[in-house]
Amino acid sequence: MGKKCSRCRRVLPGSAFAGNKSMRDGLQAYCRECSAEYYRQRQEAKGRAVRVKVPVPRGHKRCPQCCVVKPHSAWERNKSSSDGWASYCRECRAERNRVSYFQRKYGLTPVELEKLIASQHGVCCICLAAPAEHVDHCHETGKVRGVLCFSCNAALGQFKDRPDAIRRAAAYVEGNAWKPILVAPGVYQLPS
Repeated sequence: MGKKCSRCRRVLPGSAFAGNKSMRDGLQAYCRECSAEYYRQRQEAKGRAVRVKVPVPRGHKRCPQCCVVKPHSAWERNKSSSDGWASYCRECRAERNRVSYFQRKYGLTPVELEKLIASQHGVCCICLAAPAEHVDHCHETGKVRGVLCFSCNAALGQFKDRPDAIRRAAAYVEGNAWKPILVAPGVYQLPS
């Protein structure tokens, strides 16, 4: 038993039509192919683009960002999605999360971050040796100061961004040990 499509006039099996409870037979008037074509034409008339449907083998999914068909092992699980897999492959998802993090936390776009790293010639501002990979910012104002290596960024964090402590540490490393003198309980005098 078949049904005739109102658009292409072909007689097709019921499985070629989507459901529609308001119709007498419970199926749409247009077959799935004609419905898709009609939808595409309406969207293009509105000036919108419609994604081209790409055939994907079983056990695979196409990433909308990199446009590559990958096996399910390249995807994260997502129980809330219709197919049970994330919208983007692991690599694209990681990149999107990275871009989102820098935009949210520091207000930096990928282009601005690349310009900042290029202005430092790709090296850490403090040690001038390691590659610049970690954004450093003032914890009071939130303003980005530069891009540092992991060690220098961690060192600033350990010194709690206190210039006086950093100066004393530099003097200590240079061999000028400033030993505080106890003046009263809990009160120390530093040599000038």
